[in-house]
Amino acid sequence: MSAARTTVLVIDDEAQIHRFLSPALDAAGFDPKRADSGQEGLRAIALWNPDAVVLDLGLPDMDGKDVLLRAREFYQGPIIILSARDREAEKIEALDLGANDYVEKPFGVGELLARLRVALRLKTGADQPHGPITVGDLVIDLDRRLVTRAGEQVRLTPKEYDVLAQLARAAGKVISHKDLLTAVWGAAHAADTQYLRVVVGQLRQKLEPDPAQPRWISTEPGVGYRLQT
Repeated sequence: MSAARTTVLVIDDEAQIHRFLSPALDAAGFDPKRADSGQEGLRAIALWNPDAVVLDLGLPDMDGKDVLLRAREFYQGPIIILSARDREAEKIEALDLGANDYVEKPFGVGELLARLRVALRLKTGADQPHGPITVGDLVIDLDRRLVTRAGEQVRLTPKEYDVLAQLARAAGKVISHKDLLTAVWGAAHAADTQYLRVVVGQLRQKLEPDPAQPRWISTEPGVGYRLQT
């Protein structure tokens, strides 16, 4: 019996997108699924629990960002935005709401497939079970997505948690700026180090005894960051 193929749900109201993207996904070894509206897409995610979702922002019944926000209440798989909206603010908002990557229309199918593969590889690594990681008085429970400091829960934004989780999985090792940016914001933002500096600064404010002299999240100048063990 052949192994089940990786399912990719495409939520887009443009018929021509489905006409050329579905065969391309099929040829690349994926099992393409289709939804033509936001509500249909949310039902499809709940029904099929696809391995990944490609989501257009300009849907006929609701904004794609609302679909993204509602999907993230129950779906943890990769979501890649596919949109003609090219303003930086739109991209940042979508990524902050939980998108894994953002691809502008018109787009190259090869690029989209490559970004899908990256997102799925990162998900596979994130799905591996991990015991709680203890660093000083910090406890990072990756299985429960729970962070505590001195026994008190620390409230983190989704991006803050994602960066901390990447560092925790490689505790004691340096993770490069590029690898952190790709894992958390997507390949399109592999050079946007300002995003990372802001989030690391926020993490230090919430987690470090003295944010000005960080003990747990150290900077490796010109390279990346390390969670000290």
